[in-house]
Amino acid sequence: MDQVLLARLQFGVTTVYHFFFVPLTIGLVFMVAIMQTMYVMKKNEVYKKMAKFWGHLFLINFAVGVVTGIIQEFQFGMNWSNYSRFVGDVFGAPLAIEALLAFFMESTFIGLWIFGWDRLSKKVHLACIWLVSIGTILSGLWILTANAFMQVPVGYALKNGRAEMVDFFALLKNGQLWVEFPHVMTGALCTGAFFVAGISAYNLLKKRHVDFYKKSMNLALIIGLIGSLGAALSGHDQAQYLVKTQPMKMAAAEGIWHDTPDPAPWSVFAIIDTQNKENKFEINIPYALSFLSYSKFEGSLKGMDTLQKEYSQKYDATVGKGTNYIPPVKTTYWSFRLMVGFGTLMILLSMIGLFLWKKGRLEQCGWFLKILLPAISFPFLANTFGWIMTEIGRQPWTVFGLMTTADSVSPNVSAGTILFSIIMYALIFTILATVMVYLMVREIKKGPGVHQDIDSTRTVDPFAKVGV
Repeated sequence: MDQVLLARLQFGVTTVYHFFFVPLTIGLVFMVAIMQTMYVMKKNEVYKKMAKFWGHLFLINFAVGVVTGIIQEFQFGMNWSNYSRFVGDVFGAPLAIEALLAFFMESTFIGLWIFGWDRLSKKVHLACIWLVSIGTILSGLWILTANAFMQVPVGYALKNGRAEMVDFFALLKNGQLWVEFPHVMTGALCTGAFFVAGISAYNLLKKRHVDFYKKSMNLALIIGLIGSLGAALSGHDQAQYLVKTQPMKMAAAEGIWHDTPDPAPWSVFAIIDTQNKENKFEINIPYALSFLSYSKFEGSLKGMDTLQKEYSQKYDATVGKGTNYIPPVKTTYWSFRLMVGFGTLMILLSMIGLFLWKKGRLEQCGWFLKILLPAISFPFLANTFGWIMTEIGRQPWTVFGLMTTADSVSPNVSAGTILFSIIMYALIFTILATVMVYLMVREIKKGPGVHQDIDSTRTVDPFAKVGV
């Protein structure tokens, strides 16, 4: 068994699983904050019920997400100790800020929000849920600050075989961060929106609490369209930045083995032959790749064979002669297309839903409501394939240009130990997933209106049971 392959598999599985919860947390709490804002502004009790109902689902997701995040961080010391030593000085600041500021901010104001319905004024209580939402966004910002360094290292100096941070603000000004952050956040909006839309659609089909779920659906469709369009536009910016900073990843994502003509066509479909380094049965859209890369219908891109030669000249002296700098092409190529495909479907569904809403036919359109239930999975799949493309497409690097994946693993952890931990993590995740689905389904079946306010006027005598 290959120790590096198993370590990568474990990190990939735990990361994908953890990231199911992160965008739903960010997107759903943002929607809950909007719902409660509408309650405070309009004095309509339906919006209060909406904030409470969807807020309970957010809390279940948040709790499980925290557990999976802890497991995620353990791996840095377990299987990736060489990597942790190399980037620890750089990663220390953003990860510490995320834990000590953003996460504690979320946790503190979640508690105030849960128990403050009758104890705080409406505006102060509303501020609590907005601060929770801001905290989740800030958590994402600091995590992405660390990830952006892995893609485009900045603000460091190599000392004693380690990357040491010399400019903290360079990390914050990293161009990779500011194309990555909007894309992840808009993807999170899509995740929360389609989660709400799918559950609302199911209940509208069952004719349950029609007014409640109509209002939830309308808000979800608006946020879904904003999020999906925002993800498409920010993804376009990220692709253009990729051409400049990680051209090999871009070439792999487009299946470009040899330098393209000018203008460059975009490959919609191809059967990738990695052995012969060619594509078969390829379907192209003329000019499209040039526009995607440069916002104009001209310009060519370097192929993987050209880039392999350039990278060999630049990096072989550091990482070893004969290193293959071409990432897994099939995985990178198809994960990019699946991400784009699911993103396009979300845009179309949001637009169709808003059209039906405007025409007053949304709740009567059974076929559309039936589609929205499985469409809950679309943003999760788009997010997952996007991250697979981002991380697999960077191989063989963990930190681009500085440290390879093979050099990052812990030297004294056996393949058998890693395999055992993968099995245990899979078991833990299966239990967590089962518990979460059970709790979610139970809350959804209860429906809105069953979550009573914590009555601040009711007091409980803590000494009653001991007869004092």
